[in-house]
Amino acid sequence: MLITSLTSGHVFILILHFYSALSCKETEYKTEFSVPGDYIVGGLFTYHKADASVSSTPLVDNCDRTTFNSQGYHLLQAMRFAIEEINNSSLLLPNVTLGYELYDTCSDSANMYGTLKILSQCSAPYIKMENNFTDYEMKAIALVGPDSSNFAFDTASILGKFLVPQISYSASNELLSRKQIYPSFLRTIPSDKLQVEVILNLLQRFKWTWIAIVGSDDVYGRQGLQDLYYLTADSGICVAYQGLIPYSTDRTSVKKMIASIVQARVRVTVVFSAYFNARIFFEEVVNANVTDFVWIGSESWSVDSQIAGLTNINSIGSVLGVSVDQIDFPKLIDFEIAYVKSIKSTNSSLYGCNQICQDCHSFTLQNMSIPSQFTMSASFNVYSAVYAIAHALDELLDCKSGQCRNDTVYPWQLLEYVKKVNFTLYNQSICFDSNGDPATGYDIVMWSWNTVIPTFRVIGSYSKIAGRLELNKEPKWHTKDNSVPESICSKECAKGERRVQTGSHSCCFECLPCPKMAFVDKTDLYTCQPCGSHQWSPMKSEICYNRTLEFLPWTEPLSIVLLSIVTLLLLLIAAIAVIFFMNLNTPVVKSAGGKMCLLMLWSLACSCCTLYCYFGRPGVVPCMMRQPIFSVSFTICFSCIVVHSFQIICIFKMATYMPKVYDMWVKKNGSDIFIAVSTTGQVLICVSWLLVRPPLPIEDYATFPDQIILKCSETASLGSITQIAYIGLLSMLCFVFCYMGKDLPDNYNEAKCISFSLLVYFFSWIAFFTTHIIYQGKYIAAVNVTVVLVSVMGILIGYFTPKCYVILFRPKLNTTEHFQSAIQNYTKKQSSAD
Repeated sequence: MLITSLTSGHVFILILHFYSALSCKETEYKTEFSVPGDYIVGGLFTYHKADASVSSTPLVDNCDRTTFNSQGYHLLQAMRFAIEEINNSSLLLPNVTLGYELYDTCSDSANMYGTLKILSQCSAPYIKMENNFTDYEMKAIALVGPDSSNFAFDTASILGKFLVPQISYSASNELLSRKQIYPSFLRTIPSDKLQVEVILNLLQRFKWTWIAIVGSDDVYGRQGLQDLYYLTADSGICVAYQGLIPYSTDRTSVKKMIASIVQARVRVTVVFSAYFNARIFFEEVVNANVTDFVWIGSESWSVDSQIAGLTNINSIGSVLGVSVDQIDFPKLIDFEIAYVKSIKSTNSSLYGCNQICQDCHSFTLQNMSIPSQFTMSASFNVYSAVYAIAHALDELLDCKSGQCRNDTVYPWQLLEYVKKVNFTLYNQSICFDSNGDPATGYDIVMWSWNTVIPTFRVIGSYSKIAGRLELNKEPKWHTKDNSVPESICSKECAKGERRVQTGSHSCCFECLPCPKMAFVDKTDLYTCQPCGSHQWSPMKSEICYNRTLEFLPWTEPLSIVLLSIVTLLLLLIAAIAVIFFMNLNTPVVKSAGGKMCLLMLWSLACSCCTLYCYFGRPGVVPCMMRQPIFSVSFTICFSCIVVHSFQIICIFKMATYMPKVYDMWVKKNGSDIFIAVSTTGQVLICVSWLLVRPPLPIEDYATFPDQIILKCSETASLGSITQIAYIGLLSMLCFVFCYMGKDLPDNYNEAKCISFSLLVYFFSWIAFFTTHIIYQGKYIAAVNVTVVLVSVMGILIGYFTPKCYVILFRPKLNTTEHFQSAIQNYTKKQSSAD
């Protein structure tokens, strides 16, 4: 049956051309260049370029009637040179000669004609699809070409059915790497997928996020445009404009395209285009007087000397390009020069022509220009493709012994060896990966107009293996101060500011600062993310910091000072207790309360002992015990003072005016009952507090943003305030009784001493609660310790110290006679007053 599994647009024309190509009749259209050999290698080259118009009839275009393409001619000569060099080599295919048939692919139909001629034999006007590939006898064992992806799709579809090795030197569309569809396609030029990655790396390297992309209106440009658009979208780069450059004489659409690019306010434009379309585009860019732009070119035109030589092209700005590796290939130049000389000297026709290509002949005989660097690199791709086929054939025919087998070679056999080739040519490694793509990368070139003839300066490279862009030279930008041009829609937000998108493009935004306790993560620039509970951040932050744990440690200098004072105060209390105990029966101790003083000193000692619970990391037991023990202890102390003050008043005043009340107070042990009842009241308050809402260790996150304060929860709580208020009530009773006894004998008049102690107590706790309102950091524990110390010291200084002074230094005042004398003087004053 005929081949029918081709692209839908070519089914009918392929069948027709297939028949005419295989009919073995003399036709007007023949191969331009051919040389016989043991094994034939086909070649497809565009050394003529047809017009954009499409013929209405399914006929093969006559390429001699179209525009001559000198670049395609140089590529053709590269293949001829490679085969001639191989045939003259004793190391590669020693006793085998390679022949070639080269076809001009000036149009789709001409490309299809050349493809089918390679498959043809004269035995039948068709090829029957068989399960056994050994039944196929074809003219060529392999094909080099064609140059464009548009042609390569059709050729690869056909040759893939017969597993004929096809190595393209310029078709870079990434879809051709799909082995399920194109099993026999390989290439010596990297795929567009890699090229798009290189362009993306360039955009990211110079931080260009607001760009335009245009491509040629063909398979190459459309696919490149699509791949680049999707890749930039995932990389935070916005495409402000995209369009296709037609290959047409009507340039109205191109002019509109350029106007749209200028209107989009971009400074960087990627031109992913075939060089024919790129030339049209840049001619109109120059005519539109577009300046100070950055143009990034694809490998198809980035080192094209014709585009770089356009009049006033140097006014458009800076041009960066992606180019295949720059190869110094002098042997090709020598071959072409020698070829020209041989023709001129013999005045002969072109060697290997069945029918003379008049344009080729004229171009050869004239002063032929030296191939450009772009052409040189493409020529090396042709050269290496031929050598890859030769190396594969060398392995297949087992030529290592110096003599090749003279076997029939089927294309499908050769294909397996072509896939495995690995050799070095001009210091370049030639091999193919599993997709049939080469291991080579790209060079980064920049246009320079410092000389009359524009030059292309290699400033870096992109390695396919490493996947990394490296610039070994600083680009020389065509700007006033040689600064890197900017191409952004909105300036980057400052640190700690989030983006608020304006419009449809993510690159256009406003900036708003993130509040405290939030940050902007680089993975999401549009959201202020909250910090964790153990973290904090200032306003406009990019990260969260760990909070520091704060409490009053034992080893801090302030703690050491306070602990020393507490210890000294305990020793002082112990010393006073010893003094009072040793002088328990003396008038001074009895007038101060006797054994009750020892109870007061014990309660003050307990209060001081609770201060050790304020240091170090708060624990459950210290938090639950320190405030209740302090409250109960001070309640006992103040109850004793109240009882003592009341008893003195009873002795001097109530015993005379209210004798029954005084007798009942003495007989019923009123002092003990009062102390027990008042202490029980405070105990009940403390127990209720511990049962309902016990003070526990807590982590305070609210006081300071950068700290976690470890403290107990009792500070300024209802239970704590109730306890302090209860002690305050007792202190008010003390004031009342002290005022009532202000006219008692000096030895018994303790109003001043007790008032001093009470005022110290009041002012210290007022200072504590005031400080607590203002400050609640880790040093609030030190403030609490200080307040308790001052309260205890106030009682010691105001109540106990004067009595110790009398006991130790004024023993004459600590006698019964002195106290009786004072009582008698008081009685006389009262009598005279009455």
